[in-house]
Amino acid sequence: MIVRVIDGLNEAVGRIVCVLAVIFAAIIIYDVALRYVFSEPTRWAFDVSKQLFGFYFVLLGGYALRHGAHVRVDILTEKLGRGGQRIAGLLGYIIFFFPFAWVFLTRSWEFAARSWAQGEVTYGAIQMPVYPLKMAMCLAAALLLLQGIAEVLKIIFDQQEMSE
Repeated sequence: MIVRVIDGLNEAVGRIVCVLAVIFAAIIIYDVALRYVFSEPTRWAFDVSKQLFGFYFVLLGGYALRHGAHVRVDILTEKLGRGGQRIAGLLGYIIFFFPFAWVFLTRSWEFAARSWAQGEVTYGAIQMPVYPLKMAMCLAAALLLLQGIAEVLKIIFDQQEMSE
C-alpha cells in the first residue's frame, strides 16, 4: 500500500511537472520570435525560463527513480544472480542513496529557509523571488527520499513493480 502511494505521488508530480517543459519551450520560442523577428527582446523571458527549468529539473528526481531512469552500474551486478542483485541494490541504497538523500533534504531545507527569511530575489532584469525554487529543491529531496524508500521495499518484497 505505501509503495503504491509513493509511486502514485511521484507519478502525479512527474506528469504535472512535465507540463512545465511545454511552457518553458513556449516562453523561449516567444522570446526568440520577439528578438529576431521584431527586434524587441523581452526583459523577463530569460529569468522566467531559468526558474521554470530549475523547477522542471529538480522535481523530476523521484519520477526518474520510479521509472529506473537514474544511472546504474549494471556492469558490476549483471553477473550476480537475482539474490546477489537484490543485496547489491539494498547495499547501494543504504550506503549511497539514503545518506545522499538525507543530506540533500536537510541542506536544501536550510537553504530554502534562509532564502525565504531573506526574501531573496534574482539579480536579473526583473527581480523574481528565488525562494520558491529553493523550496522546490526541498520538496524534490523529500520526493526522492520517499521514492527511495519505495524502491527498497520493492527489493525487500522482491517485486519489480508493486504498483501494478
